[in-house]
Amino acid sequence: MSQILWVDDEIDLLQPYIIYLKGKGYEVITASNGEDALDTITHHPSPIDIVFLDENMPGMSGLETLQEIKRLHPEVPVVMITKSEEEHIMEQAIGEKIADYLIKPVNPSQILLCLKKHIHSRDIVTEQVQQNYRQEWSDISYMIDTATTIEEWQAIERTLSRWDIELENSPMRSLIEDQRTQANAAFAKWIAKNYESWFAGERPVMSQDVMKHSVFPLLDEGKKVLLCVIDNFRYDQWKTIQPLISEFYTVQHEEQYTSILPTATQYARNAIFSGLMPLQIQQMFPNLWVEEGDEESKNQHEKELVQTLLDRYRRRETFNYWKVNESDFCERVIAQLKSVQTPLNIVVLNFIDMLSHSRTESKMMRELANDEAAYRSLTLSWFRHSPTYELLRRAADLGFTLVLTTDHGTTRVKNAVQIIADKNTNTNIRYKVGKALNCSDKSVFFIEQPKQVGLPCPNVSSSYAFCTGSDFFAYPNQFNYYAQYYRNTFQHGGISLEEMIIPLVTLAPKKS
Repeated sequence: MSQILWVDDEIDLLQPYIIYLKGKGYEVITASNGEDALDTITHHPSPIDIVFLDENMPGMSGLETLQEIKRLHPEVPVVMITKSEEEHIMEQAIGEKIADYLIKPVNPSQILLCLKKHIHSRDIVTEQVQQNYRQEWSDISYMIDTATTIEEWQAIERTLSRWDIELENSPMRSLIEDQRTQANAAFAKWIAKNYESWFAGERPVMSQDVMKHSVFPLLDEGKKVLLCVIDNFRYDQWKTIQPLISEFYTVQHEEQYTSILPTATQYARNAIFSGLMPLQIQQMFPNLWVEEGDEESKNQHEKELVQTLLDRYRRRETFNYWKVNESDFCERVIAQLKSVQTPLNIVVLNFIDMLSHSRTESKMMRELANDEAAYRSLTLSWFRHSPTYELLRRAADLGFTLVLTTDHGTTRVKNAVQIIADKNTNTNIRYKVGKALNCSDKSVFFIEQPKQVGLPCPNVSSSYAFCTGSDFFAYPNQFNYYAQYYRNTFQHGGISLEEMIIPLVTLAPKKS
């Protein structure tokens, strides 16, 4: 039973309200002055859920009582009730973080609406959300069963992400997780059937198309562009931080594009900046491609690859390129923005990639981000408190059009799949490239002729193997150890909606 504390120096006149609320199942405790109200909140045997507080009381005024309640019990919502409509009183009450403000005379339905809003809103919203999902569940299943185009799969990912977020605190959460598993299984089969054909005919917008699809048209319009590539950035993470970005940017165009395989930085991000598939980079610019087995960083030539792209399209724009791995460097980029005159500016943010890796290696981080909801929450916290927020806000103030995207997403892996490979095979657990790859799991997607899909072939007999859904590779040697170590970590490189169907958003500064 919810506990209401009603504070009014004329409390006896409010008996009809008290009787009405008791009839609705509430317990109403009364106080005729501020001192008694504070004593009741502090010593009542069960917690007070909400306070109705008269503004005009003799002795300790309503505003003074409000200040003390908020100092001692900031979690308790307070509804101020007053005869006065003076603006300064309202502003002072709002400044003290009242939950609501009612003008006398109030009627019972106003009081009841206030209670539903401030005590029961979460339960009401949760029940309505669950009811809406029950109604849409069969429609989503039908979408999954009948999807035949990339646009339909993009719609499925948007829908699943929306319900992932809506149901993250709901007991029905397992249902949306089951539906995502169903979707990823069907998507993997669709990719296996269609992926190779994209390199012989019509294809969706992919990694190698991002610059000419979303950046070049803005430059042609004379816009000053900031291309922000956030590594490991999923569509649901974009929707999580969108409200914060919307404080200073307006979404002009939100779409999704398809990451190439492997959904790994070495391949996908180099494809973005070069406008080429990895095999083309290796053939045309061998000094800018780093092989899987090489010790050096796989993305150390991104700036040079951007220049090759501009040169091939005979574009004369100058550009800035920054890769941000630390907060201090991000702050230096912010300081440089004010004097930037170049039309094209590129910033790569590696925080979420570092979060993903640290979560794998750190027990504490595993506990902080133990599922998708917590992973989104950490992303939001990072964005709100990191210099990235200030970077994008400053960019908006300076009139930059923002293109926000990623090279690939991540997925939470749960099931280890045994694979046999030689010692020169790469270490990524969502995809393998090497000779004599052997895996009996039928869900694994093999590319036996890598050159047909624009991938380098380290050896004549090399092939690629990709995990699908929530699977990950482990070798027979110490299989159980690695199965346990990597289970429930966020990985990339394979085939899933979360890794391949990723955000590509164009935003206009609000102050322009």
